[in-house]
Amino acid sequence: MLTVVFFDIIILVVLLMLSIPLPFCFGGALMFMYLFGDLSMKSLMLWGFNQMINPVLLASPLFILAGTIMGGSGIAKNLLDFVDIFIGRIKGGLGVVCAVTCALIGAISGSGFTGVAATGPIMIPRMVEQGYPRGYATGLVTVSSILGLLIPPSIIMIIYGWITETSILACFLSTVGPGILITILFSAINVVWARKFDLVLDSEESIRRKRKEILPRTWKAMPALLMPVIILGGIYGGVFTPTEAAAVAAVYSLPVGFLIYKGLKVSNFYDIMTECASTIGSIMTMIIFCLMLSQTYVVLRVPQAIVNIVFAFTQNKLLLLFLVNIILFLSGMIVNDVTGMILLAPLLLPLVQALGLSSIHFAAIMGVNLAMGGVTPPYASILYLGMKVGKCEFREILGPAMSFLLLGYLPVVFLTTYWAPLSMWLPTLLGYK
Repeated sequence: MLTVVFFDIIILVVLLMLSIPLPFCFGGALMFMYLFGDLSMKSLMLWGFNQMINPVLLASPLFILAGTIMGGSGIAKNLLDFVDIFIGRIKGGLGVVCAVTCALIGAISGSGFTGVAATGPIMIPRMVEQGYPRGYATGLVTVSSILGLLIPPSIIMIIYGWITETSILACFLSTVGPGILITILFSAINVVWARKFDLVLDSEESIRRKRKEILPRTWKAMPALLMPVIILGGIYGGVFTPTEAAAVAAVYSLPVGFLIYKGLKVSNFYDIMTECASTIGSIMTMIIFCLMLSQTYVVLRVPQAIVNIVFAFTQNKLLLLFLVNIILFLSGMIVNDVTGMILLAPLLLPLVQALGLSSIHFAAIMGVNLAMGGVTPPYASILYLGMKVGKCEFREILGPAMSFLLLGYLPVVFLTTYWAPLSMWLPTLLGYK
């Protein structure tokens, strides 16, 4: 039976590499398992339907809806103006504003795409005008946008908690430490790198004028800053569940977009909703096929087989965790983060638990690895979106983006894997182990 699974994985990888739409890739692999895996399609479909009506899964499309609405509402400009006040006349300060703003938008949308779509059109021209190379500015915005997958509420952490039956709140908390550290490292790397650029900084008069605007800009940014406070405060305070929090976020974003920031209008609201419905539909279709395929592997006891095979090869914990990181990294290069989470979480969790890791710690490991796939070719969907928004060529963005990943992101991946306190200090503080 493992031979059938092996060939099924090969078929899946080939279909993915051919750039066939994801639902068809997983549907084809699922059909292969049905034909040659001696499985009951009726049982799989009933199981899949029961999973799809789980209220927890509803949080994902609702957060996507909230993020899409907030992305079109003009929230990014107000957040940028707010953060920019506190940077002042610092060489490289605009790049720091970019990283911090993307982290803040991540705390609102839970998505990496929203950071690029909302921040890029405003931030990239502003950085280019100040003297940053276009490829560098686009690369910084793009890699900073994956913070949206780490700063809670994170959609992939909702998926992980749902699949593994781990507390979603604990999963949210597990990526806070890595997310903050990555934000700090990106900011520091940018400040050092910016010394090479001939940047045009604000005059002293502009700085004084900005300082006078602290209160007005803070007041204007307050509706945006309140959104993560309401969402996360409500979840952490036990006022509502993550699904209810997603619904609150979606409802809250409407008056903010229409009445306060006025980026939403009747004329563009239909297009925004159409785009959002298309995104949600394709994601949910992919999820159902991906779930059913993952369940076939579980039914055929593939996770147990993986544990036995790997431990027969070596029992060195450090080496095994390194191999887990490699598997997650390679998966992130060919599928999106949600798909990788659904496929690999049930397969690899028994292995890492056998190594003594908790499911909460593994949530952080999977999160930081799979988020990296969004900017790592050939999949790199966030990278390609960044190129489109920043109007730059692949060769221009690749160098800066990969430099930020290697110097600022990859060290945090391994630190998260091998030093549990980075991801576990906050969950442990609130009683999760």
